[in-house]
Amino acid sequence: MNTTPPWTTTPLTADLLRGALDLERTAHGLLPHRLPGWARAQYADGQLAMAESQPAGVRLVFRTAATAVELDTLPTKRVYVGAPPRPGGVYDLVVDGQLAAQGSVPGGSTLTIDMTDGTAEHHQGRPGTVRFTGLPGRDKLVELWLPHNETTELIALRTDAPVEPVPAGDRRVWLHHGSSISHGSDAASPTTTWPALAASLGGVDLVNLGLGGSALLDPFTARTMRDTPADLISVKIGINIVNADLMRLRAFGPAVHGFLDTIRDGHPDTPLLVVSPVLCPIHEDTPGPSAPDFSTVSEGQLRFKATGDPAERAFGKLTLNVIRDELSSLVRQRAADDPNLHHLDGRDLYGEQDFAELPLPDGLHPDAAAHRRIGERFAATAFAPDGPFTASHDGAGTAA
Repeated sequence: MNTTPPWTTTPLTADLLRGALDLERTAHGLLPHRLPGWARAQYADGQLAMAESQPAGVRLVFRTAATAVELDTLPTKRVYVGAPPRPGGVYDLVVDGQLAAQGSVPGGSTLTIDMTDGTAEHHQGRPGTVRFTGLPGRDKLVELWLPHNETTELIALRTDAPVEPVPAGDRRVWLHHGSSISHGSDAASPTTTWPALAASLGGVDLVNLGLGGSALLDPFTARTMRDTPADLISVKIGINIVNADLMRLRAFGPAVHGFLDTIRDGHPDTPLLVVSPVLCPIHEDTPGPSAPDFSTVSEGQLRFKATGDPAERAFGKLTLNVIRDELSSLVRQRAADDPNLHHLDGRDLYGEQDFAELPLPDGLHPDAAAHRRIGERFAATAFAPDGPFTASHDGAGTAA
């Protein structure tokens, strides 16, 4: 007896996707982007190109009575020369708001990155399939979250019952921008990055513009945020500025003002939360740039170190403490005329006591447990009855 289900193939279209700002048709299928095409045309940075194409916060959303779901994709997996192998990207299947299953796609293409000279080589691979079975046969809301740290071309969606797109509901949209920590760094899965977890706890829809290594106050990122519909906005600023040794104090303040001015051009009254860096001991008082420390690779671990000179703070070099002071002062100044602008000290999300309990494994990035703690604390602060993102918030102040 043939028990193969009658598969239905549903075209992959924009009305099935949340969290992507652009969709590119490729030779294989559909590639979600988190920066629009015009913005991607304004830089030639391979790190940013990789980061924005990794679908942090991007998910397929649909209603169906299907008991089986298959998604064909072509993932691009990263390989770092001299570093331990990275785990495969994780797909989270959420049914009616609850995590129901997880899976991965084997194989795929590879991007081999040499951090010693900044080069990268792409090797084309074959598509694969992630499969989920045994789902309840009733009508249900399905969210299939794509790996937050693995570029993913979508090829085909198959189910054993028809699929219906879900129109935008009455949940508020939260637009967030930050560094690799906001992108998801070493979170366990796409729904447990701290922004995804905070969005779930806060009952909002997430658009995640966390861009690993690339929260650099780029004007095209500010214009993207200006043009993206949102009910709530946050920007987490600082660590990448120090990592890259990108600018001095003289340039930093005006750059932040310009970034916020651009966002306000499109969102003049939207609650806007400025978040300073979480604790990172190597850069609290030591400037960048950051550099990989390969001395522990033989032990299966890659760490990072600060290579700047603390004495150079006198000449305007930036550290995390310098940036926190500047952001606090800047937001306080602007909030006098902008009652919907707020500030949160990142150490309230992850500080010295947290580092003692949950140290940063590589010196820069929180682990899965720390991501959960940061997400829970952000939600408890931002979505509190008197927090900046409460539905009834109508005044100025800070969240810290």
